[in-house]
Parts: sequence; C-alpha cells; structure tokens
Amino acid sequence: MSGDLEVSALAINVTIPEALRWTDTRRGEAFTLTTLNVRLLPDGRLAAKAYGRPVAGGRGAYVSFPVPDRPEFADLIANAASRAGVLWAAHRGLD
Repeated sequence: MSGDLEVSALAINVTIPEALRWTDTRRGEAFTLTTLNVRLLPDGRLAAKAYGRPVAGGRGAYVSFPVPDRPEFADLIANAASRAGVLWAAHRGLD
C-alpha cells in the first residue's frame, strides 16, 4: 500500500542560530529573521524561506523572506534536512 500513497509535502521548521540571524524589511516594517521553513520538493531538492518577528514587537504579518545565498545557510539547511530524515525514519507510529 505504501507505493500507492501520495505525499504532497514534507516540511520542517529550523531555528536560525543567533549568529546567522539578520534583519530585513517588507512593507515598511523591519523583521528579525529567526526561523527557516525547509521543504523537500518532489524532485528531491530543498527549498527554504525565512520567517521572523517585527523588530518593533507584536505579531506582525506572516511574511516570507528569501534565505541569503551563503554557504553557512546551505550547510544549516542540508544538516537540518538530514537530521529530519533520521527522525522521520525512526518514527514509532501514532500513540
């Protein structure tokens, strides 16, 4: 039966280490980016977007930002995906 199942999305959330966090602006509001959402695409590649909180405080809008094209982010994303794969493979089913 597992061959008949269609999984449409695999996504993980990864906390951005303090040293890699940055601030970006969208719609006139500054955000400190603290989380990556990493998706496994159907062809096996990874895609990532960054999310965060408004610098001024409050909830703010749920707005995505591109992840900087830097080796340290590529490493963070690849390591997180590998770790998630290990955790998924070791699942113990529903309790």
